Amino acid sequence: MFDWVVSTIEGWGYLGVLLLMVAENLFPPIPSEIIMPLAGFLAGRGDLSLGLTILAGTVGSVIGTLFWYYVGKAIGEARLKRFAARHGRLLTLAPSDIDKAREWFDRHGAAAVFFGRMLPTIRTLISVPAGLSTMPFGKFLIFTLLGSALWTGALTVAGLVLHENYALVADYVDPLSKLVIAVVVVVYLYRVFTWKPH
Repeated sequence: MFDWVVSTIEGWGYLGVLLLMVAENLFPPIPSEIIMPLAGFLAGRGDLSLGLTILAGTVGSVIGTLFWYYVGKAIGEARLKRFAARHGRLLTLAPSDIDKAREWFDRHGAAAVFFGRMLPTIRTLISVPAGLSTMPFGKFLIFTLLGSALWTGALTVAGLVLHENYALVADYVDPLSKLVIAVVVVVYLYRVFTWKPH
């Protein structure tokens, strides 16, 4: 994955960063924790501008997030509960889980969106309850933009700081990213086989 991300950014530049960050939100196994530090590394090498790299990553992240916001808004809570009742095992989700997520979101709202943008998996899923609860679009966009910019900027600067040592980091990041994907798959399969409606 490491080499593929580097070649995508080298070949496509800022558009590559943007598209990878959109994909990160649609397909969580492509983590921003790999994409943006690598983009920062390339910025440190002089191939990209730091500011434009952060901007491209932030815009890509927001675009990907908006997709899930509108999915939540279009589906609606009642329809999602019916779907969960029918396909709960595959989703590892029960209607009661949706109620809990909605209650939690109603309590934390804007803070959930802002801080959720910095947490693996949550940063993708947090948009769905925002859409389900019909959080005003402007408010959602502002807190998503702020959280995404902060997280994207921090990861990019980390890659820039690691500039000279990034080749060494690659030896650890690539196998680690494959391990994360494997763990996600194993946890999902475990939840499918042990899932019980509640």
